[in-house]
Amino acid sequence: MSTLHEFTTWEPLLHILRSAHNATPGALGGHVAGRIGTHAYSVPMPWGTMFAMHGQASGAADRRPEFDAVQRVRGALAEADADGVSFVARMSPDGPAVLHLLDFGPAVEVEVSGPLPGALVLVEGAVPEPWRRLPDPVPDVKPSPAADPAALESFLRERLPDAIGATEEEIATAEARLGIPLPDELKALYRVTRARWDDLADDEAMWHLMETVTCELFPLDELYIADAPSRHSPWRFAAMETVGTPPGAAVQGLVGSPGWIVFGNSDGDRLAVDLTPGSAGHTGQIIMLSHEESVGAGLVADSLTELMLRLPAQRRSAPRTEEPPAAARVNIRSLKSVEAAAHPALEVLSIGVWEGEPLSLEPVVDLPRLRTLTAYPGTLADPLEISRLTGLEFLELCPQDWRVLLDADMVPPSLLAAGIEVRNDVDPLPVVDLANEILAGWDRPLITRTTLEGNLGPVP
Repeated sequence: MSTLHEFTTWEPLLHILRSAHNATPGALGGHVAGRIGTHAYSVPMPWGTMFAMHGQASGAADRRPEFDAVQRVRGALAEADADGVSFVARMSPDGPAVLHLLDFGPAVEVEVSGPLPGALVLVEGAVPEPWRRLPDPVPDVKPSPAADPAALESFLRERLPDAIGATEEEIATAEARLGIPLPDELKALYRVTRARWDDLADDEAMWHLMETVTCELFPLDELYIADAPSRHSPWRFAAMETVGTPPGAAVQGLVGSPGWIVFGNSDGDRLAVDLTPGSAGHTGQIIMLSHEESVGAGLVADSLTELMLRLPAQRRSAPRTEEPPAAARVNIRSLKSVEAAAHPALEVLSIGVWEGEPLSLEPVVDLPRLRTLTAYPGTLADPLEISRLTGLEFLELCPQDWRVLLDADMVPPSLLAAGIEVRNDVDPLPVVDLANEILAGWDRPLITRTTLEGNLGPVP
C-alpha cells in the first residue's frame, strides 16, 4: 500500500483545511474537496483566510504551510507513480475525519482545476469528429510561382555564411522519421542550416538566424507533422468544435493534416509547410497554427521563398458564404429557440442559461449531422427526447437529466463520450457514483474510491 493511502500523509493538509474552513459557519458540516497533481493543485482556501491564520499580509511565506502539506502528498504521488488524485474530506471540529481519495482511471479525463471528473470516454481511443477529419484531395493545386528553392538557398547562404547545413543523409533520416518527403524549399533551407543551437557561436548568432528565417527555426530532427493527434483537446471542449473548408479557400479547415510539416515557432504559434492546401492555395504554402486555438490554420505566405525573402504577398480571399453555422447556442443572449438553431448542417447544439419554458428537441430530431448536445439544468422539457438523436457522439447533462435517461434505459448507444454538468461546489461523491453508472453501461474502467479515517483532535 502506497503512503498516498495513509491518513498521516494527508494529516497536515487536513489540519490546514479544517482551520481555514472552521471560521465559515456550517462549513465543516459539509465537505471540503480538491485535487493535487504533480504539476498543479487546487486546494479550497476561503478568501482572506491566510490573513487570519498568520496575522500578516498574504504572500509566499504565508502559504508555506500549505505548500509543504501539498508537497507531502506530491511525494506520495511520485512514490505511487500517479499523476494526481482528487479528494473529498469531511472533518468534525471535535476531531474525527473521513477522507475519500478518487482515482479517475483511464476512462475519465481530468479537470485540472478541481476535484470533479471531466469527460467520460465511453469508447477507448475515441476522438470527436473534427479530429477524425482528413484533408480533401485537391489534385489541381500547384506550388506558387514564387517558390524558388535555388534562390532561397542562395539568399540564405549569403546571409548565413558560417552556418552548418544538414547532410543529405540527415535529410533522408528526417524524411524517414516523418514518413513523407520534404518539399524542395524545406530541403534548401536545411542544406544551409540545420538550426542546432550548439552550432551557433553565441546569442548574437542565434538572433541573426532567427531574423534571417523570420522565426525560431526548429532543428531538422525536431520537425513534426501537425496532424490531428498533435493538437489534443479534452472532449468537453473538442466536441464543441466544428471544421469546414468553404469553396475557394486557400487553407483547408482542419484540426490537423498529415501534410502540415511544422518547422518553426513565432511567438508561441507554429509555422508549417502545407502540402494539403485548399483549392485556392498552393502546395508548399506557409501556414500558422495558433497556440490559442485547437483547430484551423491561417495563411502566412504562398511559399517559403516568399516568406524568407520578404517578397510581396499575393493574397486571395475566399468568397463569402451565407451558410448557417454548424454550431449553435440557444440561451438568453443568443438564439431564442431550438427551431432557430435547426438546419441540416447543424453539428453542435448547446443550450445554456434559459429563463423561459423548457425546450423541446423535436426540431432537431432528424438532423443528419447533429453529434453534440449540451444542456443546462432545467432547460429540457423532456430529456427522453434525447434518445431520438441517433447520431450523438457527445452528451453533457445535469445529474437530474442523466437520471431520467438511465432509469428509462434510453441513453443513446451512439455516444463516444459524455459529460456531467455540475459546479465545483457540489459534493463530488454522488457525481462519481453517477459517472460510474454511465461508465458501467459501456463496460469501461470505473472511478475507484479509497476511504481513510482518522482523528485530527479538537480544533484549538
